Amino acid sequence: MLKKLFPIFSWIREYNRSCLFNDVTAGITLGIMLVPQGMAYAMIAGMPPIYGLYAALVPQLVYAVTGTSRQLAVGPVAMDSLLVAAGIGALQLSNIQDYIAAVLFLTLIIGGLQLILGFLRMGFFVNFLSKPVISGFTSAAAILIGLGQLKHVLGIEIQQSSKIYILLSNIFGELHGINLYALLMGMGAILLILLVGKMSKKIPAPLLLVILGIAAVFAFGLETKGVKVVGEIPKGLPEFILPDLSVNGLGQLIPIAITIALFGYMESISIAKSIEEKHPEYEIDANQELKALGLSNLLGSLFQSFPVSGSFSRTAVNDQAGAKTGVSLIISALIIAGTLLFLTPFFYNLPTTVLGAIIIVSVFGLIDVKYPIILFKHRKDEFFLLITTFIMTLFIGLIEGILLGVLLSLLLLVYRTSHPHIAVLGRIKGSDYFKNVERFSKEVDIDKDKLIIRFDAQLYFGNKDYFKKELYRHIDRKGPLLNYVILNAEAINYIDSSAASMLERIIKDLHKKGIRFFVAGAIGPTRDIFFSSGLINVIGTENLFVRTFEAVAYCTNQTERNEIQEKISLQSKAKHL
Repeated sequence: MLKKLFPIFSWIREYNRSCLFNDVTAGITLGIMLVPQGMAYAMIAGMPPIYGLYAALVPQLVYAVTGTSRQLAVGPVAMDSLLVAAGIGALQLSNIQDYIAAVLFLTLIIGGLQLILGFLRMGFFVNFLSKPVISGFTSAAAILIGLGQLKHVLGIEIQQSSKIYILLSNIFGELHGINLYALLMGMGAILLILLVGKMSKKIPAPLLLVILGIAAVFAFGLETKGVKVVGEIPKGLPEFILPDLSVNGLGQLIPIAITIALFGYMESISIAKSIEEKHPEYEIDANQELKALGLSNLLGSLFQSFPVSGSFSRTAVNDQAGAKTGVSLIISALIIAGTLLFLTPFFYNLPTTVLGAIIIVSVFGLIDVKYPIILFKHRKDEFFLLITTFIMTLFIGLIEGILLGVLLSLLLLVYRTSHPHIAVLGRIKGSDYFKNVERFSKEVDIDKDKLIIRFDAQLYFGNKDYFKKELYRHIDRKGPLLNYVILNAEAINYIDSSAASMLERIIKDLHKKGIRFFVAGAIGPTRDIFFSSGLINVIGTENLFVRTFEAVAYCTNQTERNEIQEKISLQSKAKHL
C-alpha cells in the first residue's frame, strides 16, 4: 500500500549507484533550465518572477516521491500559466497582493480536485479532451502568449487580454512608445536562442541569455535608458502560508480550476506515456499520476506555488541528459533552492525583454501546422473541430474556447454514434466470406431473397431510429422476393431497452410480412441482453447462428446447426436467470 501511494519506495531500495551520475547530471541541467523558464512563466501568469522559482521547488520534490514516471519534469509551464492569467484576470482584482492570494487559492483548489479525482480513479476524464481540440487550443494559446510577451520585447506597456482582437488593438495603440534598446536586445535574444538551438541542444541557451542580458544592462547602463529589469527579488526559501480562503469569486474560480486540473493532467499523462515507451523497466499508473500531480499542486500552494504540470521540453531534456529516476528532480529542486538562498541578488539587472524572448521562442514550437493539414486531407470533420476551437480560443477566450471545443467534440461523438456505418453484405465468390457489397461489388454474389446487413455500433436510443430507417430502406429496395433478413451482429456490443423494444417491433412486423429474421455472430454480452430482456422469445433460439454463412446455408438448404454450433450460438450468462 505504501509503495502504491509513494512509488519512490518501489525503486529507492534497489537504487543502483551507477545511475547517480546520470541523475545528478540531468538534475543539474534541469535546474539550470528551470531558473529562467520559471521566472518567465511566472510573468505569463501575472505573478512576480520569484514565484516561478517557488513553483519549481516543492512540486518537484513532491512528484519525485509520488509520481510513477521517472523522467517526467513537473513544474511551471506556459499553458497553465496563461490559463491562470486569463482566469484570475477576469476577477479584476485591485492589487497584486489580492491577485497572488487568488492564484494560490486557485492552486489549492486545482490540487484538491486532481487528488480527489485520482482517488476516485477518474483519470479517464482526460479522454474527453480530443487531440483536435487540444491542438487547436494549444496553437491559439501559443499565439496569445507570444503576442502578450511583445510588451517586454518592445519595451512598452500593453494591457493584457485573452481575446486576440483586443490584444492586437492594445499593441498597435502603443507602438509609438517602442524602446529601441529593448527591441534590439529582444530580437537579438530570439535570434541567439534559435542559433544556439540549431548548433547544440545541450547548450542551455536561456541561461546563457540571462547571463548576457544581465551583463549588458550592467555594462551599458540600459536601465537608465528605459530597459526594464526584474528588480529586487526576495531572498530565501518560500514560507509556509495557508492560502486565503476568503478570496471573493469562488464560483468563478471553480470552472477555471476544473479546466486547468484536467488540462494539466492531460499534458502530464500524455508526456509521461510518450517517455514510458522508451523505458520498459517501469509502467505508468494513470490514476497515481493524477494523485501525484494533485499533491504537487496542493502542497505547492502551501509554499506559494502557482499551478504546475508536466513540461514537454524539460522532460525531453531530462530524458536526453540520462535521468534514470526521480532523483534528477530532487537534484533540480536543490539547484532551485540554492538559487533562492544565494543567487537572487544576481537577477536584479535581468532585463524583462530577455525573459519575453525566451517565452516567445518556447511557445512558438507549440503551434502545430502539420496536424491540421493532415486532418484537412483525411478527416474534414475533425479539421472543422480543430479550426473552430482555434478560432473560439482566439476570439472568445481561453477557458471558453477549450470548454466549447470539448462540447463540440462530444456533439461530434454523439452524431457519429447516432449515424454509424451500416453495410449490406454479399458472399465473396467461391468462399464463405461475407463483405460489404459497395467495396466488393464485382466479387460478391447477392441473393435476391436474402438481405444481410451489418450494423457497426452499439444499438441504443440515439441510433435506433436510424437503424430502423436504414433497415426498411434496404428491405424496400429488395422488393417482394425478399424472404430472409440476416443481421450480422458482430460489431454490436450493447443493446439498450429502447433499442430492444424497437427490434421486437421490427421482428414482429417482418413476420407479418412473411419475412424471417436471423441474427448471426452475436457476441456474449449481446446474447446476454437477448435472454435477459426477453428478446430471444421474439427472435427464436433457432434463429441465432454463430457465423453468417451458417445462417445463409440454413436459408438456402435448410441446413440445421450441429451440436457445437447450437451450443455456441445460444451460450449466455443470462440464459438461466
